[in-house]
Parts: sequence; C-alpha cells; structure tokens
Amino acid sequence: MDRVRLHQLLTGVRDGTVGVEEALAALRTLPFEDLGFARVDHHRAIRKGFPEVIFGQGKTAPQIAQIAQCLVAQGQQALITRLDEAKAQEVRVLLPALRYYPEGRLGAVGEPPLPPQGQGIVLVVAAGTADLPVAEEAALSAQFMGNRVERLYDVGVAGLHRLLGSAETLHAATVLVVVAGMEGALPSVVAGLVDKPVIAVPTSVGYGASFNGLAALLAMLNSCAAGVVVVNIDNGFGAAAAATLINRLTCHQPRD
Repeated sequence: MDRVRLHQLLTGVRDGTVGVEEALAALRTLPFEDLGFARVDHHRAIRKGFPEVIFGQGKTAPQIAQIAQCLVAQGQQALITRLDEAKAQEVRVLLPALRYYPEGRLGAVGEPPLPPQGQGIVLVVAAGTADLPVAEEAALSAQFMGNRVERLYDVGVAGLHRLLGSAETLHAATVLVVVAGMEGALPSVVAGLVDKPVIAVPTSVGYGASFNGLAALLAMLNSCAAGVVVVNIDNGFGAAAAATLINRLTCHQPRD
C-alpha cells in the first residue's frame, strides 16, 4: 500500500465505486503483516515514500521469498539488499519474477519507477573499481527509489586529474554519494569542489591498517570540507535512502 493506492481506495469508497467490505479487505494488512518470523511493514511506503526493503544477509531463501511475495501481493516493489548470487538462485526458484543485479548484490521484483519530471540527479562517485559493489548498491537502490542516477567511477585521489576532468558532471548533480575505501579521502576532495550535499560511504576495501574500513570511516568523519555527512561502512543502501530524501526536498517533489 502506498499513497497513490490509498488515495484511490479512499476516493473509490467516497464515490461508491469501492465497497466498504472491499476497502476493509485491502486495509486488513495495515500497518503490518505477521508471518511469524517477520512482521512485514506495509505502511512504510505511506510514511517514507518507498516500501520496506529486505536485508538479505542472514535470511534464508524461503524467508526472503515469502517476505517479497507479501510486498508484491500488496502492489509494492520488493527490493532485496546484500543478496549473494547463490542465494539469489535459490530465491528465484521460489520467486521466478526475481531480477538479480550481481554488481550491486541486489535482487528486485518490479522495475525501477520513472523519476518525476524536473527531479535532480543523484550522482554516485566511486574511488576505485574495488569499491563498485558498494557504489552499485547505492546507485541501484537510488534508482529503485525513483531517482535519476548517474555514475562516475574510478576517480580516486591517486589520479586526481580523472576527477577534475569530470567537473561538469559533479556540478550538475543535486546530491552526491561518494564511495571510497583505503584512506577515504575522496569525499573531502569532492565536497571541496561542489556546493551540493555530499554523502560519504566508507568501504571495507584496503590493506591491514585500513581495519576493514574503519580508517576510511574516521577520515570521512574528520573531513575538513563542509557539507560532508557519513553513513556506516559499506552502507550503500543507507546513502541512497538519504540521497533520495535530499533530492525530493531539494526539487520540491511530492512523495507520490
């Protein structure tokens, strides 16, 4: 259930084209549906503008498939993050409509919605090729949340001319998600070049003293550039969610 479907349902009741019992049946699973092992939040699309997302890591294929089926039965998208390829194959046996995006470790039922006219650009910037799984999680999640998304990859500070050669792309974005491991310097550099919000995503990429992304996280938290906010290590999805909210507010787009 989302704002559009709820509005149509209530309008139908008002106009007499939808019966009260039919409306009650449609609303029966609000605000959540209890599956025993999970309580699926069907109300989230109304509150947040996007349905509940399934975190695939740690869940079994049958659990993922059942939650996804519940979402789809209510006319919602099903988006699954942290889904490895082997588990995706198991889920597809139970849910043939599943589409898998190995580059971002995402599964989805349904197509990304078309962004509203005039909406701004979410630009996902990645330091190195090793950062692409997290960058693609961010880019694909942002697309499924209804954003216009562009990508600028392999522009880390070891070859700064690659980033500076894309100045026009940087300035055209409404909000930037900047993904980097190692020493995590790229978000500070980008934020020093643009007058837009920068969401920094540290990755667990790096040698021993990177401490699985802790060094990049601390570097980003200590950025000297104004306008940098930081999400957790490898949290591309969280960055996409934040970028979506900023993009909506900046462009004055209604959630529906």
